[in-house]
Amino acid sequence: MFGRFGRLAAAAPNYLNIAWNGLVSPRLGYREPVAVSQAVILSEQRVLLAVRRDLRGWELPGGHLQAGESPEDALFREVREETGHEIAIERHVGDYVRTGFRPYTASVFVCRISGGQLRPSVATPVVRWFAITALPETLFPWFREPLADALAARPEPVLRCNYQGAAAVWAGFKIDLRMRLSNDRAGLPESPKSL
Repeated sequence: MFGRFGRLAAAAPNYLNIAWNGLVSPRLGYREPVAVSQAVILSEQRVLLAVRRDLRGWELPGGHLQAGESPEDALFREVREETGHEIAIERHVGDYVRTGFRPYTASVFVCRISGGQLRPSVATPVVRWFAITALPETLFPWFREPLADALAARPEPVLRCNYQGAAAVWAGFKIDLRMRLSNDRAGLPESPKSL
């Protein structure tokens, strides 16, 4: 029981940081509009997903652009840092403008592995391949639409705008709690039983 309590207590600073960055900072103009790049990395009908150390739940690898960095260069850097893999970008899926809580614009790309070796990192302590037909229940809901668009192989990039309100915040919080209380095993698809 102490282990579970300890994991929840350790989350308090993360929750405060997320609340500040999601609610206060954007409204005070402390930051430039946030731009991120995310990768839908596909291989043999599987997709590579990661769990971040701050808000625990499955998501697409990627992260913030640094000053003067292109979305593609940010993606190469972030995927290498988070997963250990080098990637090749195959196509631009689209841009996803999120307003409301923690506003940002994500450029999403379909990618394939071109080198490196899968490994976790400090930022993403868990990385794993999932069958496209068996995604974890604890995939954050705001990653489902870009993933579906990537799998639909649309001929042109899409532009999607979504409001992240209380329902999205509550869904993310519930996923985070489930993941913390299960040591990041919540919502995983069941493995086939061996004979």
